[in-house]
Amino acid sequence: MARQKLLDNKIETFVQGGGDELFQAIQDPVLITTPQGMILNANLAAINASKKAKDDVIGKGICEIIHGGKWPHIKCPLEEFLLTCQPKVEETKLPGLGGEYLLTISPVREQGGRVHKILLVARELTLEEKRKVDTIRTAQLASLGELAAGVAHEVNNPINGIINFAQLLLDDGKLDESQKELLIRIVGEGERVANIIRKLLSFARESENETEVIDLRNVVNESLDLVQHQLKKEAIIIERECHASDCRVSGNFRQLQQVFLNFLSNAKYALNERFPEPHKDKKIHFSCHELEREKKRWVSMVVKDHGTGIPQGILERLFDPFFSTKPSGKGTGLGLSISYGIIQDHGGTIRVNSILNQYTEMIIEIPGAEE
Repeated sequence: MARQKLLDNKIETFVQGGGDELFQAIQDPVLITTPQGMILNANLAAINASKKAKDDVIGKGICEIIHGGKWPHIKCPLEEFLLTCQPKVEETKLPGLGGEYLLTISPVREQGGRVHKILLVARELTLEEKRKVDTIRTAQLASLGELAAGVAHEVNNPINGIINFAQLLLDDGKLDESQKELLIRIVGEGERVANIIRKLLSFARESENETEVIDLRNVVNESLDLVQHQLKKEAIIIERECHASDCRVSGNFRQLQQVFLNFLSNAKYALNERFPEPHKDKKIHFSCHELEREKKRWVSMVVKDHGTGIPQGILERLFDPFFSTKPSGKGTGLGLSISYGIIQDHGGTIRVNSILNQYTEMIIEIPGAEE
């Protein structure tokens, strides 16, 4: 913290009229932006980390440089926050700067309290700090799962009552056609809500299912068999690479298949968005290998596509229930949250690596089955 305070003081001196030599001598990437997110200046460390020429950084939007870009239908959380002109410190991945950083946002207030410049200082995280971020995020998602389960239970009984009462009225032969139509709609909408509740309970893993020793490669192969015709029709190439001689885990076959089918669906959508026509990069790559953690065997499976990618600014929200990267009406926002719950229920982890307009990797790691 002392180092960060000293650094902020040095930068403040520069902004208020200090020398450019001091600004350029700072070892961590530093950018100065407007509240609207336009970059006014960047030190040498920021230019080097971005792997761009200075002219390609100055005058550009902050999201374009440190996140790699955004989608028009989803606002960048960082740019939205800069508009508030408030200070903030967060640990985040910045692919545009090639790493995970502690990002410090400091508005520079002039006389009268107005803000025309904002400092962004990015200090690269240590390995221990990265592990801490993963632990905190896992705990947040676990809490979210408990909240989802609580909400689902509270809503489940009333909605079933609405459906049943509407059905009883439908069974009454004294209704006219308009009344029947309204009741049919009530039942239909009620069942839609009930289906969402079931998915929320799946996210929280509020179900008990038998487990067995299964080979992840068989789960992938059967999942691909189910959608093979559609993938071929849309000219999507499938590549498989397996370095592990033993991909056995203890789990539920259908649940894990649900996870991979969700990965396939998202990859297919992203590829079709980027490549409407056949293309050599229109492919989904599956790879499997073994890991060792605390002298125990784990199995890792990676599903990678070269589709639209995902803006870095929203990666941390991907597993939140009802959050969808797809345009309105094209996604429920429950697929990845349910997948997260399933993998967590198997004692494993799930994470995402992605760069906009380059690729997306879905990575799951599950403890290997005991001999």
